[in-house]
Amino acid sequence: MTEFLIKNADSIVTMDDTRRELSGADILVKQGQIAQIGHGLASSGETHDVSGCVVTPGLVNTHHHLYQTLTRAVPGGQDALLFGWLQTLYPIWARFGPDEMFTSAQIGLAELALSGCTLSSDHLYLYPNGARLEDTIAAASELGIRFHPTRGAMSIGESDGGLPPDSLVEAESDILEDMIRVVDAFHDPREGSMCRVGLAPCSPFSVSRDLMRDTALLARDKGVMLHTHLAENDEDIAYSEAQFGCRPGQYAEDLGWTGSDVWHAHCVKLDGAEIDLFARTRTGVAHCPCSNCRLGSGIAPVRVMRDHGVQVGLGVDGSASNDIGNLMAEARQAMLLQRVANGADAMSAREALEIATRGGADVLGRPDCGRLMPGKRADIAVWDTRCVESSGSWDPAALLLAGPTQVRHLFVEGRQIVRDGHLTTVDLPRVIERQNALAQALRG
Repeated sequence: MTEFLIKNADSIVTMDDTRRELSGADILVKQGQIAQIGHGLASSGETHDVSGCVVTPGLVNTHHHLYQTLTRAVPGGQDALLFGWLQTLYPIWARFGPDEMFTSAQIGLAELALSGCTLSSDHLYLYPNGARLEDTIAAASELGIRFHPTRGAMSIGESDGGLPPDSLVEAESDILEDMIRVVDAFHDPREGSMCRVGLAPCSPFSVSRDLMRDTALLARDKGVMLHTHLAENDEDIAYSEAQFGCRPGQYAEDLGWTGSDVWHAHCVKLDGAEIDLFARTRTGVAHCPCSNCRLGSGIAPVRVMRDHGVQVGLGVDGSASNDIGNLMAEARQAMLLQRVANGADAMSAREALEIATRGGADVLGRPDCGRLMPGKRADIAVWDTRCVESSGSWDPAALLLAGPTQVRHLFVEGRQIVRDGHLTTVDLPRVIERQNALAQALRG
């Protein structure tokens, strides 16, 4: 469909440069872009009457580990801190292969789409038994979601003082070679791109200083973004101080890991100097509130970050540490945690929604997404506020306060991938059946 009209929205929350909200308005879409927003628009194409609905930009997920949807609620890891949780799950993940990577990505991306997500990053940092980054890229392409996969890596195993088992680490020369391969094969830098590739050594405790530095040099040579985990919890800070003699922010800065082409996941334990560094350098943060709660990592200082000008987006993180992938629920949790930490007026529902849309798009270097404006991509979420969750709501546009948390319709690049609450591009019951069979096989 090259042209269609979304008509009669109760409210359109644009997240444009002035944060306009329109009542009883329409959106005209042509060739995958928003052509017009206003009242009384007409189209020769299909018309979607969205009376009783709130329309927002598609949500943006800035941090995920899609492969982990096969290891939700694993015994032994349910009540552990970060390092213990990882040590429980590494041996299970070592048994994955291409089929597990593809199917788990299908499920994870389907779950995100049903929660209103149109653009998702992914951090894949282990490649057992022939698995490759393109296993996840194929899943995203089939589903129709806009994708920003990152070629992650681990190179320091247990025998060298690292956290992961030796079976899951790679030689650094092989890592760099494959980074070049996937960028050359799959990265599309153009506006409206459906797939951009980033480079993402897993964390300071699983790769060398040399690999961090070499990856930064390679990314800038190739014109792609950089991503890793940073300052996730107290253990993370203690490791950095013991191994590197500095805090994570200084470590990142010393190795070239700050700038508008870099975003770090978590950043729960950033101090004031590190927040100032990120603001000054335009370094982005992927805030993962549910995972941070689940692993007992703490509450990230998002209010302080935002007030100092740090770019912040939302991430659901992996489904072994969340254990769900609902991005609207993540936005609500982000709002609530800042209120717990800083008071009831610390973050409004609309600010949290902004972080989940425009904020995440900006973190990923995608100003063509995350806002509803003429000329921007037609990534659009339609929320039916006639549902039980919203009944009695005086302000349905404050979606995070009353719901719903699943979309009625979802469009990516003007293509409808959710219609009336159901995916249109994949046979979800069949994929769920396959996912459960793979999970059962992993349990042995």
